[in-house]
Amino acid sequence: MVRTPTLNFDRGTLILHPPPRGKGWMDYATWDDRVEKFRIPAIRYRSLVEALQAEDVNFIDEAKQFYPVDLVPSLEMEPYAHQTEALAAWKLAGRLGVVVLPTAAGKTYLAQMAMQSTPRTTLIVVPTLDLMHQWYAHLVAAFPDAEVGLLGGGSRDRTAILVATYDSAAIHAETLGNQYALIVFDECHHLPTDFNRVIAEYAIAPYRLGLSATPERTDGKHADLNILIGEEVYRKRAEDLAGKALAEHEIVQIKVKLSQLERERYNQLIQTRNDFLKQSKISLGSLQGWQMFVQMSARSQSGRRAMLAHREAKDIALGTDGKLRILVNLLAEHYPARILIFTADNATVYRISQELLIPAITHQTPVKERHEILTKFREGKYNTLVASHVLNEGVDVPAASVAIILSGTGSAREYTQRLGRVLRKGNIENKRAILYEVVAEDTSEEGTSARRRGERRNEPRRHEGHEGKKENKGKLEVVYGSGKEGSLKAAEQLEINYSTGSSKSKIPNSDVTDRFTDASPKRGGDYSEETED
Repeated sequence: MVRTPTLNFDRGTLILHPPPRGKGWMDYATWDDRVEKFRIPAIRYRSLVEALQAEDVNFIDEAKQFYPVDLVPSLEMEPYAHQTEALAAWKLAGRLGVVVLPTAAGKTYLAQMAMQSTPRTTLIVVPTLDLMHQWYAHLVAAFPDAEVGLLGGGSRDRTAILVATYDSAAIHAETLGNQYALIVFDECHHLPTDFNRVIAEYAIAPYRLGLSATPERTDGKHADLNILIGEEVYRKRAEDLAGKALAEHEIVQIKVKLSQLERERYNQLIQTRNDFLKQSKISLGSLQGWQMFVQMSARSQSGRRAMLAHREAKDIALGTDGKLRILVNLLAEHYPARILIFTADNATVYRISQELLIPAITHQTPVKERHEILTKFREGKYNTLVASHVLNEGVDVPAASVAIILSGTGSAREYTQRLGRVLRKGNIENKRAILYEVVAEDTSEEGTSARRRGERRNEPRRHEGHEGKKENKGKLEVVYGSGKEGSLKAAEQLEINYSTGSSKSKIPNSDVTDRFTDASPKRGGDYSEETED
């Protein structure tokens, strides 16, 4: 008697045995001599199942352990147009893909809408413990009757809805891989690292949603998101949503001249550095050039002098006294508004904190102290905070209306995240946010500023509201699959073709094609400091 092929999950891979008839499944399978069976990468689960279904192959699916959940929301609000459009685009893409929205544009609520329209066990992956607890608080409030748990920071829950850090999810990827039908990757630019990518590769989840304000990575690995999650399906910029989902905002660049002594010293240092670069035939116009500079600087005394000169010149540009004078003026001008000050280094943070008596947060700040400072800022007991990189991501401070960037990297992501800290409307009517970027004139900072804005040096910048810009606004754009346009109605009727029943069912194939039509949610040139997560 011929046995029915069975699909099993095995520590991040799939085993299909005995081999079924047909040929479609062979595109995904590799013979494993160790067990004398065909093995398939877990990430190919959906493609494999669809290939078997297309050839009417009967099989038993014991790989999946995901199941339906009742998600009755108690927290609902009227979605913004861009949230409705993004959800529709994701559905049209087969519930696979990346949505790019600016910080404070409501990505968490969009994920809630996706969960309601795909009510299955769900894993949410986030980069920090702060974000993990924010997501947990939101989901417990949104779905009070659902099991919501945490994985990370000492918690090891295994619940129908699980919020995990990237680190913890990667460590437990082999056991999590078949438990969840939907995975939400928050700040998904963290996923394509050698360590984190196993979360996606070891998972059979047929539905995947990536969220980010800036998915692009300097190492080019953002292209891997197409495989790990799906194609980009929807994108909006901060200027597209200004005055609607986000506060109206203004970006002001202030250039500060170095003092005469600072200028003379800066020029000497840059000359020392450039002489070595010229002699070594190195250009700092790329990440590869910077890496070569680091390598060559360790091989000779002149190289070490050049690197020390580079560092000292950078410190002068970042911490010139002129910037502190501008900062004092801006603080006085905007008092008592809630103000966030960002720098690129901890030394400047502590200097500002000590000289101006402003609460400071760095990676060295203890968790309890950090929580207390942020709480007092939200409550209005503190009007101003100064921080380095720790407030870039995963901190909700809707009361802030002014951001001052005294220094930073050339990362467009960091720039977008810092702007996003003041764009959230909260309960403030007619909120208008301002971002000040303070740059040392005629230093490497000008090039750094141009890169984070996505500009070329000496190229005029398009300001918000520029009459010549050609970008379309408010248009639903689906960039996935056949390229054929689909209507919002078609998106609402998209069917889910994966089992909602028990994974132990022995009825061949029939439980894999359970279908339902989901209802939409109710309306309610210097790379020295640049690193990639």
